[in-house]
Amino acid sequence: MNLLVTCCNFRNTPIDIREKFSFDGSRLKAALDWFSANSNVEVVILATCNRVEIYIAGIDSLDVIGREIVRRFLSEFFEVPGDVVEKNFFFKNALDAVKHLFRVSASLDSMIVGEGQIAGQVKSALETASSSSTAGPLLYSLFRQARRVAKRVRTETLISRGNISVSSVAVGYVKQVFDHFGDKVVAILGAGKMGELTLKSLQELNPRKIIVANRSPDKSAALAQACNGEVYTWDRLADVLLDADIIISSTGSREPIVSKEFYSSVSHKRNGRSLVILDIAVPRDFDPEIHDGDQTCLFNIDDLQKIRESTLKERLKHVPQAENIVEQESSRFLADWERRRNGPVIARLNQEFENKRRTVVSNLLSKLNGKLSKEDKDYIEGAFRLLQNQFLHGPISALAEEMQKGNSSNHSLIDALRKLFRLQD
Repeated sequence: MNLLVTCCNFRNTPIDIREKFSFDGSRLKAALDWFSANSNVEVVILATCNRVEIYIAGIDSLDVIGREIVRRFLSEFFEVPGDVVEKNFFFKNALDAVKHLFRVSASLDSMIVGEGQIAGQVKSALETASSSSTAGPLLYSLFRQARRVAKRVRTETLISRGNISVSSVAVGYVKQVFDHFGDKVVAILGAGKMGELTLKSLQELNPRKIIVANRSPDKSAALAQACNGEVYTWDRLADVLLDADIIISSTGSREPIVSKEFYSSVSHKRNGRSLVILDIAVPRDFDPEIHDGDQTCLFNIDDLQKIRESTLKERLKHVPQAENIVEQESSRFLADWERRRNGPVIARLNQEFENKRRTVVSNLLSKLNGKLSKEDKDYIEGAFRLLQNQFLHGPISALAEEMQKGNSSNHSLIDALRKLFRLQD
């Protein structure tokens, strides 16, 4: 199977590196366009605040050529040195790549195991690639199956049981700082999906006031109406920092929207009031030096990982069952895909030998016409059919074995069969 995935995620790469490789909507399309202009591979890019994964398929020697294509893309597109790519991105191919995507889609590789948002992000990644015409038959089938695997894991295990999400973990942080919320002001900067989910969780604490600030007045108005909040125009960002007790930020800005200097110009006016900032944007919206651990507590998306094990203790009990589902579905997908790909070649091989067998047997029986009984003719027919099956058993079995392994040499075997037996496409 010619499939390769290149990944960096929260497990192996800190946020200050991940944010160098972040995508927004326009950059994602530009990235897919880069692959269209510089290669002939299928491509789907899955980019979230916790991971960047590039799936490519469809060319021979993908494990060598594909790696070089992806390394060149990451270095050129994001203007980073090659050694940064080498140090922070890992590769998986064939069956391992299939398993990886299925684990990701089923939220087994998520910071919050069992969260449901990633399945939607997998769907969105495929839709974006399809609209850019970079998702070919293999990746289209793979990503569609990944969503089915996620659904099966959710329905057959209890891994999603309970209201545990990034937003609920974030609220847990807030509760460590404040013991009541009736006099508190919550502000949301930007309108990212995760920010909205976190705001919804904080709404349940019944804060005194909710502030909404976004560069788009229409988005600000829509979100404010949904949460019964008050709109602050973007040029009132200093007022947001002054008035809020809790800030959720997920703007998608390429650069920090609040520098240490800007924050210092406002913070002294807060009269010692505590401020909790949940910066769940990648790249980060707030300069990390703002955090002082006393009056200002700034948490980013990686900080949520610190309480992951204790928060998800119950869900983690169901991981082995979910992993078994992923194993089953990965093997099944690989077998189904290779069967579809190899099926026409095997069918032509069988037909070629069947035609030759019939010709030889027909000629033989014509020469022996009148000298053989029906039992003799049946015996000869059976003997030649047995010889045909025994002859084909070796190459077809070898092909099936390589198919089960997800071995790239499967392509070499297919090519060898075509050449050896003069099979025409």
